[in-house]
Amino acid sequence: MSVLRQPGVLGRTRRRHVLGAIAALSAGAVETVSVSVWFVLAVGSRTTPTALLGVAVLVGGTLLRTRLVAAVVGTRRVRHGPRWIGLSLAVAAAWICWLLLAEALDPPSGPIVATVLLGGVLSAQFALEQAACQSRSADADRLAAVVPGLLLALGGGLLLWTAWVPGWTISTPALPLGVATVVVRIEPLQLGPLGFGVLAVFAHRRRFQRLLEP
Repeated sequence: MSVLRQPGVLGRTRRRHVLGAIAALSAGAVETVSVSVWFVLAVGSRTTPTALLGVAVLVGGTLLRTRLVAAVVGTRRVRHGPRWIGLSLAVAAAWICWLLLAEALDPPSGPIVATVLLGGVLSAQFALEQAACQSRSADADRLAAVVPGLLLALGGGLLLWTAWVPGWTISTPALPLGVATVVVRIEPLQLGPLGFGVLAVFAHRRRFQRLLEP
């Protein structure tokens, strides 16, 4: 009843939920584009320019996503400085090591071990971000970073599966379009980024729910 008598509290809560949802969509989109583009380039053409381009996209996306978190929770004692760059580079390195480890070990143990380790690294990075964004650092808060980290790692495992699954293609019948015909073709590697994006949005939604708590 006390909350109902304070419409300002409901307004702030609603704004916080809306801000968290928008931030989660933005962070999830940045994460999906950067990781998916890097992954497609990394598992595709194995040339040095392609590898460097993929790493640049991954690092740039990770830096942008981290700065987005800082901007959203900037009024809640965010500590600016080299820590943010270090955390971003550590996450980019974790993704690269994850792919190398998954390819170095025999399947299915390789992808499973690499994905579990990636989930641990991402969870630790999220916990450090949360500690930097909030004045309190209770154990329960740090454990809350485990679920988002595991969700993103699961999305990475989905990318691996779609890249290594035996080839299959879903094609629509030829559709006449004026003087030309159009055929829509769906392949596993196209579905991987879509699934990763859904998991990334859910992961960051859980993160911002915690980070934006009063």
